[in-house]
Amino acid sequence: MVIKMTNKDENFYNYMGRFFGSRLVEKQMNDRMYDDDNKEWYLCIEEEKVKAFVSIHDEVIKNIYTTKEEYLEEVLKRIVKQKKIITFSIVTNKYIDTYEKCGFKIGNNKDYKNFTTIYIDRLPTPLLD
Repeated sequence: MVIKMTNKDENFYNYMGRFFGSRLVEKQMNDRMYDDDNKEWYLCIEEEKVKAFVSIHDEVIKNIYTTKEEYLEEVLKRIVKQKKIITFSIVTNKYIDTYEKCGFKIGNNKDYKNFTTIYIDRLPTPLLD
């Protein structure tokens, strides 16, 4: 199940608290993560545990984490249906195949060692589920 939250939602820190400051999560993302007030978080939850998440600020993806690519795919497909991501987002390059599978375009940049840029070149479609 994919849900959308912000840090103002009642259960946000119950789900996400353990990820903030985690060196293991930071290492997987190749980046630090913050619970900024202006971010929306899409969480894939199974058995009351977060299996993947993506944070977005405006039209830019900020953070990506997953325990399995299939969970990330579920989150990204939901985002594609609901959000405009027309601004280049700099994200970990570990999941390039998943980004493309979900409809994201990969930027042509060789300046990043551990990152790539992704975007969607169309507007979101209505959410049917």
